[in-house]
Amino acid sequence: MKVDLSGKVAIVTGAGQGIGEGIARLFASSGAKVVIATRSSANGQAVADSITKGGGVAWLSQTDVGRHDEVTRVVAQTVARFGRLDIVVHNAAVYPVVPIAQLSDADLERTLAVNLKAGFWLIQEAVPHFRTQGGGRLLFTSSVTGPNVAMPGTAHYAASKCGINGLIRTAALEYARENITVNGIEPGYILTPAMQALGGPEVIAEMAKQIPLGKLGMPSDIANAMLFLASAAAAYITGQTIVVDGGSTLPESPVVLDEYYKGQ
Repeated sequence: MKVDLSGKVAIVTGAGQGIGEGIARLFASSGAKVVIATRSSANGQAVADSITKGGGVAWLSQTDVGRHDEVTRVVAQTVARFGRLDIVVHNAAVYPVVPIAQLSDADLERTLAVNLKAGFWLIQEAVPHFRTQGGGRLLFTSSVTGPNVAMPGTAHYAASKCGINGLIRTAALEYARENITVNGIEPGYILTPAMQALGGPEVIAEMAKQIPLGKLGMPSDIANAMLFLASAAAAYITGQTIVVDGGSTLPESPVVLDEYYKGQ
């Protein structure tokens, strides 16, 4: 599907690497002017420069979305620089793997601030600009972890993603009559730098064996789904999340599934 985002301005949080980088690159190649909102100035500038060299429009705004004042700033600066705001993709997330018993208040607060609170702040800051131009798109990277499955050591992350799904549905209702749609993607295992928190190459290879499609997803798999939700083709979709996980949440028992595949 060919998507034309020419004339659109998009903020993508966490766009310095991984899924966010994939989203930013695809949106830019589809014609959008993209704001790279990331804490890492080095990574973010490299992404922005690469997009610009490829003929796209990208601008780095070093931003810690876990702080309300910085969310306010990046939205204001985006509108001041480009004159409008059409799409906000909240993709930034932190992923400390810590058992509940060892979880510090600081880890919990940081996870909820970046993963969940920032979503509220971005909506609050973006919606007034959407209203002035007659609509907009709010998009969120959720996860299968929390809404669909669980994993030891990730209760705080899972809770934040369940919260994001609740935010998506409620915000969709609150802004439906203003031509503002709110949707999200629930990624499964995607091959990004964040996967290193779960183990080395051997662990990742074992994970891939348990996925029905037999491999981890790539950032482009999530970016393609995000692009669809940002496009005119998704104008009648709101309050929804799309699971993009290679079928990993389908099996009742990965062991039985593995035995089934061996017999084919």
